[in-house]
Amino acid sequence: MQQPQQRVREVMWTPHELPGLDHLRLIVREQSATNAADIAIFANGLIIGIDEHQPFRIQYRIACDSRWRVRTMQLSRLDGAAQPLAIGADGAGHWYDNSGVALPALDDCVDIDLSATPFTNTLPIRRLTLQPGVSAEITTAYVQIPSLELSTSHQRYERLADGPDGAVYRFTALASGYTADLTVDADGLVIEYPDLFHRVWSK
Repeated sequence: MQQPQQRVREVMWTPHELPGLDHLRLIVREQSATNAADIAIFANGLIIGIDEHQPFRIQYRIACDSRWRVRTMQLSRLDGAAQPLAIGADGAGHWYDNSGVALPALDDCVDIDLSATPFTNTLPIRRLTLQPGVSAEITTAYVQIPSLELSTSHQRYERLADGPDGAVYRFTALASGYTADLTVDADGLVIEYPDLFHRVWSK
């Protein structure tokens, strides 16, 4: 049986202000139309940062189906300062913890947003497939790093313009009104997140 082909991207970002590094390894496997709901996208990242003058290291693992709908997420602080967080989803807005107990507070969330990495902006960008000039409002499962506190966040994405190698999206946090224009490459991976993150390496 022929194995599905896969693409591998590796990317590093640094925060604009405090010292830190985020290393992502992203694997995207080809899927046929008949098994589009199968797990096809695997993200494994390591975040090193500073919070309240203390360093932290967090590993994240996110798996999505071929439509970029999050199906599982695992987060762990490598210093053991917080309990690991592991949740799963059916891709249609229903979530459960690692023992299978439903998490109704996350109902209608399809995407995950981790506060300390720009990778999770890629999830709605790829899933929504917006055309230039079109916007969409979403609710995400939001995780505060490094505490691993879980909540929800109401957001808007608008595809502003396309370029030869990517696009620009306007991100808005609807509760606060915060906006940022994100420059992404052809795979939807952030190149520049003004005032927060800058990509320093990619292949």
